[in-house]
Amino acid sequence: MKFNSGQLVVTRGVNGLIASNEEFAKHVMLSIRRHVAGDWGDVCDEDRVANELALREGERLLSVYKKEGLPAIWIITEWDRSITTVLFPDEY
Repeated sequence: MKFNSGQLVVTRGVNGLIASNEEFAKHVMLSIRRHVAGDWGDVCDEDRVANELALREGERLLSVYKKEGLPAIWIITEWDRSITTVLFPDEY
């Protein structure tokens, strides 16, 4: 683990799909593990560099995870590492 994720929360939309789709639930759990390990997923190179800087300087972290057949998810950890949110891009 590269950083403390703080409290983990999911949006209503993500929670609803977790409850009804086991494959999506597994994808979310794996993505959270990747996020806290510093694997930023499917972000562009610019965002990857920004995350590495944010990790050192205490700024917000954003990861994007995609899996074929499932909706993309974003995982955002706030600058103070107090909370990490899993959401769909359109819920931002």
